Amino acid sequence: MRRTGLAFLARCSVPAFTLAALLWGCGPRAAPAHAAVAGCGVGADAFLNARLRGAIDADLVWSAAQLQCEGGARPDGSGIRVSLAGPLDARGRRVRLVFGIAAPPGTATRRAVPTNLTLIIEGEQHVYATLGDDKCSVDALEQRPAAAATATGAAGDYWVSARGFCVEPAATLDGRERVLLSRFDFRGRIHIEEAGGRARADAV
Repeated sequence: MRRTGLAFLARCSVPAFTLAALLWGCGPRAAPAHAAVAGCGVGADAFLNARLRGAIDADLVWSAAQLQCEGGARPDGSGIRVSLAGPLDARGRRVRLVFGIAAPPGTATRRAVPTNLTLIIEGEQHVYATLGDDKCSVDALEQRPAAAATATGAAGDYWVSARGFCVEPAATLDGRERVLLSRFDFRGRIHIEEAGGRARADAV
């Protein structure tokens, strides 16, 4: 039986409704679907490099073995979501970066794509969000179909590569803490299924 697209937030102690609003903006839209991709790739195929400054100071350098990938298409087909999680520090804390990228699912390449960011410290009451896609930008975006169904992938899998930056920080809801993602570069795999001639995410 399929689970809802916010199932991956079960590990976080922040209410799912609040997080859904942060991830996709306020309004009556349905919660987004997603698909998890175990291991996020094979060998060196997946990675994330990111620089965080402010309430969190960290230079994230994640390899495929450290990454967890989730994501898919927005329900209305207006963009994609890429969720990447991995280690934050030596204390064992984990952080999840969720990129809401305003590019149609499956489009091969795009430049200067408006992007929103939600940053979650898993297991803690710490959520930072840009609350809009005018504060971050993907300079270069590429979506490429992965190989057809194999032991490590499935038909409908897409490799998403993105490089960009944020000009304003993500903040907590009360505005007391801020984190600037000054640069990011990643490659991960999400699942997009064609349905009725329109791309959509496949929930697991």
